[in-house]
Amino acid sequence: MKLHRIGSAAAVLTVAALALTACGSDTPAASAGTDSSASGSASGSAVTGTLTGSGASSQKAGMEAWKAGYEAANPGAMVQYSPDGSGAGRKAFLAGGAQFAGSDAYLKDEEIESSKEICGPEGAFNIPAYASPIAVAFNLPGVETLNLDAATIAKIFKLEITKWNDPAIAAANEGVELPDTAITVVHRNDESGTTENFVDYLAAAAKDVWSYDVSGDWPSDLASENAKGTSGVVSTTTATEGAITYADFSAVGNLGTVNVKVGDDFTEISAEAAAKGVEAATPVEGRGENDMSLDLKRDTTESGSYPIILVSYHVFCSSYKDQETVDLVKSFGNYVVSEEGQKQAEDSAGNAPLSSTMSEKATKAIESIKVAS
Repeated sequence: MKLHRIGSAAAVLTVAALALTACGSDTPAASAGTDSSASGSASGSAVTGTLTGSGASSQKAGMEAWKAGYEAANPGAMVQYSPDGSGAGRKAFLAGGAQFAGSDAYLKDEEIESSKEICGPEGAFNIPAYASPIAVAFNLPGVETLNLDAATIAKIFKLEITKWNDPAIAAANEGVELPDTAITVVHRNDESGTTENFVDYLAAAAKDVWSYDVSGDWPSDLASENAKGTSGVVSTTTATEGAITYADFSAVGNLGTVNVKVGDDFTEISAEAAAKGVEAATPVEGRGENDMSLDLKRDTTESGSYPIILVSYHVFCSSYKDQETVDLVKSFGNYVVSEEGQKQAEDSAGNAPLSSTMSEKATKAIESIKVAS
């Protein structure tokens, strides 16, 4: 059991918060909104009704903790969340089938434009819920960790390296007994923000090998074993000797994990290493003042940083059709980014909590949500 997976992780988004300092709204948060972030109530009053969300399966454990804490604080309110995958969640949200989405990738420009149909002229915006490293995880009895560089990882997932004792793997793992076992790649079969972040890393750090476009859909000509959602790929990999997959670090259980080569060294996956991997993050250009989307630098060469990381977002409309929905969205959104909500998710799922700076910026953005005119 790798106990280091759940530990101190507050630094992961601290630096990212600094990157966003220059791009947020300068409007002070209303005092009622600040109070509501701790209690989960909108504008200091009780809220009622059902809030529906859909999206990232990586958020499932965190969402269960948020739901339990929020509903305890607001007995008249209920949150329903379907962990159908980031892509499915964004589609449901943009079709008006969910009031918010959970996504391991921020909305694309065309999705922002499309969101104006249901969210009004200011469209939707992205708020970080947590950050997490993506593990390259494998099932190889007797082997807990392996060193791999980006090119080797890309060749494995491109089905070009097919045996665990391949010379490229052996060269980076001197002294490790590698079996002549076939490698079974396990990938997501649903549109996934985790896939998009993982492929984004391959495209940036192994561009001479990985020639596919960055997408939440796995390349169709690289079909192998596949499963739906984070739990699906982890379960399949756990049941298949010789299998390898990519998944949110908090969910990989007892699978072995890859130390990724960055610069001249191999970096062990951890929240602290992921914090260094997000240091170069910059705000996505051309977004509204309340949008907190981040561009992550995948090809960093800074020793000790871990570059395969995702920032998981909650996607909200800038305006909703009625006050009840606005109150529900704001109260739940504020609860998630509050110190209490972040602590509950960290304890439940090992997610990296927001820094106080980023939490404050998220609260200001959420408090801007209004009733459509």
